[in-house]
Amino acid sequence: MSRKENAADTIVIKKYANRRLYDTSTSQYVTLEYVRKLVKDGTDFTVVDAKSGEDLTHGVLSQIIFEEEARGENLLPLPFLRQLIQYYDDSLQAVVPSYLQATMEAFAQQHEAMRERFSGSIHSPQAMMEAFEEQTRRNMEMFGQAMQMFNPYLAGENAASDAPESSGDGEDSAELKAMRAELDAMRAKIDKLSGG
Repeated sequence: MSRKENAADTIVIKKYANRRLYDTSTSQYVTLEYVRKLVKDGTDFTVVDAKSGEDLTHGVLSQIIFEEEARGENLLPLPFLRQLIQYYDDSLQAVVPSYLQATMEAFAQQHEAMRERFSGSIHSPQAMMEAFEEQTRRNMEMFGQAMQMFNPYLAGENAASDAPESSGDGEDSAELKAMRAELDAMRAKIDKLSGG
């Protein structure tokens, strides 16, 4: 399939009533898998209704995410999905998209540094797990701080409830314990694979 010569052009994909997708840049019908590949490649495109011209990009991207999740590629954790659903029809609904976008941009900026850190420790399972734990801790702290910005009442409650726990005795929250258990299981698998 040949592409337009000018890569700066946004590809227009038309969606027909029969749910078929037509890439106008290649003059061919395409699949959702094709659109998914465009996303992975960083290609700029829009999906429009062939009849009305209405922008359908959001719905098509949501459909791709739904299909990925249905296939077992569970990238979105259940607590996140529940929390996200709670924000629909909420007073904070207007700020959630910009927050999520900013969070994903920050994660993308950290992605390359994280990849370098992991690739440098690929031959040492222990170093790899330590790098993973450190990155997870940073991400959880950033996410927790951002969520507190959304709900000032929750931020006050968390500050009050965190005070007694930070007695310095090393008690971990249930979430941190669960994460450590997962990391220990991953460490055991890596040790088993590297030993075999």
